[in-house]
Amino acid sequence: MAQEQRPGRRTLLGAAAALGAGAAALGPAGAARAADRTGTRAGAADSEASARTRLPVPAVVAHRGASGYRPEHTLGSYELALAMGADIIEQDLVPTKDGHLVCRHENDITGTTDVADHPEFAARKTTKKVDGIDLTGWFSEDFTLAELKTLRAVERLPKERQRNTVYDGRWEIPTFEEVLRWADRKGRERGRPVWLHIETKHPSYFRGLGLGLEKPLARLLRKYGRDRAHAPNFVQSFEPGSIERLSRLVDCPGVVLLDAADTRPWDFVEAGDPRTVADLVKPEGLAWTARFAKGIGPTLDLIIPRNADGSLGEPTTLVRDAHAKHLVLHPYTMRNENTFLPMDFRRGSDPYAYGDVFGALRTWFATGIDAIFSDNPDTALLAAADFRAR
Repeated sequence: MAQEQRPGRRTLLGAAAALGAGAAALGPAGAARAADRTGTRAGAADSEASARTRLPVPAVVAHRGASGYRPEHTLGSYELALAMGADIIEQDLVPTKDGHLVCRHENDITGTTDVADHPEFAARKTTKKVDGIDLTGWFSEDFTLAELKTLRAVERLPKERQRNTVYDGRWEIPTFEEVLRWADRKGRERGRPVWLHIETKHPSYFRGLGLGLEKPLARLLRKYGRDRAHAPNFVQSFEPGSIERLSRLVDCPGVVLLDAADTRPWDFVEAGDPRTVADLVKPEGLAWTARFAKGIGPTLDLIIPRNADGSLGEPTTLVRDAHAKHLVLHPYTMRNENTFLPMDFRRGSDPYAYGDVFGALRTWFATGIDAIFSDNPDTALLAAADFRAR
């Protein structure tokens, strides 16, 4: 099929002046929908800011950096993702005891740092209930930034990614401000901005500790000029309330992350809201989300469920329904190893060997998603380029 006949499969302005960065991954079909609201097609008024913030469709989000090759959420992982050409690089944010935002997938730092090797912190090992789950280990909120800086990052999945362990101990835990400075520097060197996808982790839990995430995040985004509608970043959270709070503090687009259909966002649990993710992916739930967010980040199984044998089933209507509400879709997470792939794309008997990742990516891209999170951005970028060239 000729490219011009494939709506949503070419590069477009990621932050048109009239639409803000929420149009970043809508594609031409989405731009046409947006034109109904603005009277102009996205990109018609090509401001200097929007001209420098282009995203392809489908875009590739480097999940915690190039985490398939380096310990996640380190400057080494982010650097490699950028060198590979990732369109967007993700950061997960948790606070320190003294209120600094640092980049860790979880506040439980047991599996991603060498904290267990530090006898001076042995007494800080404890058990906490985080979002209703009992966890035993060491937690970011029990350390000052200076203390965390004495630790070093390690590979979170050493069994699955043994080669990554060669980098254990090489990098420290970065603060989000350090990442912002890095992104600014790299943007100047490249002549175009570095896109970021920034997640607030367990925001209700931290708000209960007096360590709310949204205001410190908004302050940093304002400080570095990333709070505007055309700024090259998204903010995301599994708690819709966090995105709603951020929508009142900054203008950059928010993305509501969605777990399995039978789960409930933790802020819904605390508020007694009975809705599940299954409710949020219905048209009425998507319309509610669109009041304060520009997109959703569903787990891939919400787009194509798996059959009982682990193979892919038939796509749901989620992509179509979300686009009808002017929401972009940034699903997660694509990984190359067999153990993470649907059964019909696994190859051989080694669970940690690579499977038919290109076939899997083609299948998901064909649904019309606007971006995909990947631990292996180089692989996903090749697949995206192939798909756009069809």
